[in-house]
Amino acid sequence: MTLKKLLLATTAMAALGAMAMPAMAQTTLRLVSKDLLTTNPDDVKEMEAIEAALRAQGTDVDIQIIDLPGSSYADALGVMLLSGDIPDIMYFQGGDQKMAEQGILEDLGPWIEQSAHVKDALWPHNIERLANYPYLLYVYPPRAPQPVIRQDWLDQLGLEPPTTVEDYEALFQAIHDADLDGDGTPGNTLGLTGYGNTAELDSIFNQAFGVTGSWMKDASGAWVSSRVTDAEKAKIEFYARLASKDLYDKEFVTNTWDVKEDKFYTGKAGVIFGSSPEVIDIYTGKMRQAHPGEEIELALLPVPSGPGGQGLAAVNVSKEERGWAISSLSENKEAAFAVLDFMASKEGQDIDRMGFEGVHHNTDASGAVTYTDQISTWYARFFNAANWTSPAPLLSPTAQQALDNLKSDFTPDNAFVWPADYAADVDATEQVYRSWVARFVTGEVGIDQWDQFVSEYNAAGGTRMAEYAATVLQ
Repeated sequence: MTLKKLLLATTAMAALGAMAMPAMAQTTLRLVSKDLLTTNPDDVKEMEAIEAALRAQGTDVDIQIIDLPGSSYADALGVMLLSGDIPDIMYFQGGDQKMAEQGILEDLGPWIEQSAHVKDALWPHNIERLANYPYLLYVYPPRAPQPVIRQDWLDQLGLEPPTTVEDYEALFQAIHDADLDGDGTPGNTLGLTGYGNTAELDSIFNQAFGVTGSWMKDASGAWVSSRVTDAEKAKIEFYARLASKDLYDKEFVTNTWDVKEDKFYTGKAGVIFGSSPEVIDIYTGKMRQAHPGEEIELALLPVPSGPGGQGLAAVNVSKEERGWAISSLSENKEAAFAVLDFMASKEGQDIDRMGFEGVHHNTDASGAVTYTDQISTWYARFFNAANWTSPAPLLSPTAQQALDNLKSDFTPDNAFVWPADYAADVDATEQVYRSWVARFVTGEVGIDQWDQFVSEYNAAGGTRMAEYAATVLQ
């Protein structure tokens, strides 16, 4: 018996028991989301605001937050679901595909098609992802890290913003050679820092070096992973050259996100990547906190052109990696989707994006809105709708430019969802790739060992994956 059949039987028994109970006008919805907690007053207050707004529209719901630990959220959610405890509305950050395969996640396609608000709030990549995998809804711009630098540092260098790969290397070299942090020791500032892996750099350098997607055709016309192409090799060789000259942080592998940020704030690195427009504004605020009395602004650096072209990296549209789902077993699907649809509306977005009146924003007698300093502590719990416009500037000009770039420079990737029996291959090749890239960049191995990497990658599952890709790609 599948998990869905077992849970349906349990649900049916519960429903029979409930038939004897008097009907309730109010619908109770159980909701679980990472970092959404009953112990956070702002979370509770937002749910109450959503309930009140929906009640005014004729939908009476009681949203009950289920607390799960944020540090192990994906695992905790999986354990809860496998135990048979299935909330009406769920936020996934991994582990959703197994649940979809068990049939306990609702197909959101028909709901969205008939929605009053969600269908108009989607970003282009959302539309494609939902067509491929209709179980998760994550209405946010794509994550495409973009680089920023202190404007005063760029001014001190007397350089124009870099527009080519060569310009970027020259900028990193100029940062390194100068004494921009004023400690009296030129040569001890990195051009660029990062953390974990090189995915941030790939966001602007993939297209420049000709890495156009997850899959590319080789000289014979066969589909191969872009990770074993000459374009990828040239890009990694560029990263390694930067690191060899102390222009890129060799400690990126062991850096955590907060260590990366600290190096930027303390002047140990000149350029940092922001994962979203909102994060770029957070960087600005933290930089000013680190340097009180200085009106520091950050400048967004352009996406460079290179031998392979120009543009932000192609966006994977095979499926959402995180997002909201509705239980296919829920007896309250209509009410559950009504909540998600409301959150995509103007009124819902005003609640979710603007915070609370008198705390995060103020409205004068004419209706004009101004944000307070507290808005920097607020974050959306649900969506960032593509069609919502803030009544007052919510982003700095720098962050707004980053958002505009995401809108104008969207390119869909040709990645796809792997069948379950390829999971081991996907994990193994990812580990091989990341391990070799780290060693190439840090100088532990030379780029002359590229062929050895390709052989190991293919042996770990790359060949099998390419054979399957050839049956999927046109």
